Amino acid sequence: MNFHAIRAIYIFEMARTWRTILQSIASPVISTSLYFIVFGSAIGSRMAQIDGVSYGAYIVPGLIMLSVLTESISNASFGIYMPKWAGTIYEVLSAPISAFEIVIGYVGAAASKSVILGLIILLTSWLFVDYTIVHPWWMLGFLILTSITFSLFGFIIGVWADGWEKLQVVPVMIVTPLTFLGGSFYSINMLPPFWQKVTLFNPVVYLVSGFRWSFYGVSDVGVGISLGMTLAFMLLCLGGIWWVFRTGYRLKH
Repeated sequence: MNFHAIRAIYIFEMARTWRTILQSIASPVISTSLYFIVFGSAIGSRMAQIDGVSYGAYIVPGLIMLSVLTESISNASFGIYMPKWAGTIYEVLSAPISAFEIVIGYVGAAASKSVILGLIILLTSWLFVDYTIVHPWWMLGFLILTSITFSLFGFIIGVWADGWEKLQVVPVMIVTPLTFLGGSFYSINMLPPFWQKVTLFNPVVYLVSGFRWSFYGVSDVGVGISLGMTLAFMLLCLGGIWWVFRTGYRLKH
């Protein structure tokens, strides 16, 4: 295992975050704060509690998960696509480093950024609503697991994309709608029976439900199922990365 190469990639990617801190950290935090103001304060004050939790507090896990999902994919896909686009990927390919170590470096950095962002949003949300965390270690576990999983997914998108349009099409056209329809702002039990069953095919439901359970001890689906589905999606992403490299796909533009 070439730890020096992994460390070099990781430090380079993390340094890029601090160079673009307004885009990487400040922008998602401000956007999420606006959600808290509009939904938590303005609309939430007029809505009844959901599962015994005030609406403003109920949407906290969903909003954190919304930011973590989108930023994990964005960070990982941009991190590997930018060297392809700029031509500097050949420096990585010529180095004595395996594909597995490349993945660890880029995905590790992207996941770290997402965890930091999620924790910052978690602290920021206290300025708008009062909430509790019943299972703090489970909360941290779900946050890390989700960040790693969708960073792996973002890495696959970055390797697959051969243009800036492809880099954005999956997050914008697929992931964001699934997140909004995955119970981030409501309980799926509020839906008609038919749509409740349809919603269960949305993988984001299990991520948001498990994460919300760690806060309030309530969830739309069992926490064991949420954890299992998250791990299954992670294994699917790992399988996708293995297939990409196994079939001889090169990290070239």
